Amino acid sequence: MLTRRALITRGGAAGTGVLFLWTARPAEAEASEEAAAPVLASTKSIPLGGGKIVQGKYVITQPKKGVFKCFSAKCTHLGCTVASVSNFRINCPCHGSQYNALTGAVVRGPAKRALSRKRIKVVKGKISLA
Repeated sequence: MLTRRALITRGGAAGTGVLFLWTARPAEAEASEEAAAPVLASTKSIPLGGGKIVQGKYVITQPKKGVFKCFSAKCTHLGCTVASVSNFRINCPCHGSQYNALTGAVVRGPAKRALSRKRIKVVKGKISLA
C-alpha cells in the first residue's frame, strides 16, 4: 500500500519527467524547422533592379547590389499575383499597380496599401524564409 508521502514523491518525479519532455520537444522542433527551411531562390537568380516571383506567393527583389527583399506576391488592390519586377518596380498585371522594389510601397495605384514584407535570410547564396 502506498502512503501519501510515497504517492506525492512518485507523482512529483513523474511530473518532473513530463515537464522535462514537454520543454525539450519544442526546442528540438524549432531546430529541425530551421534546418528544414526551404530555399526560395539563389542570389544569382535575382537580377539587380529586378526580381523573381517564387511559388506564386513571394516576390524577391534585389534593389541594391547584395540587398535582397521579399514581399507577398499578392497585390493589395484585388489580390492578383504580381507578374514581374523591372526598373526597381514590382508590377501587377491586373490593373497596373506598381510597388517600390526596396520597400514594397505603392508607387502607382489603384492599390492603396504596400505589399506585406516577408523576413528572409541569405546564407551561402541561398535565400530562404527566416
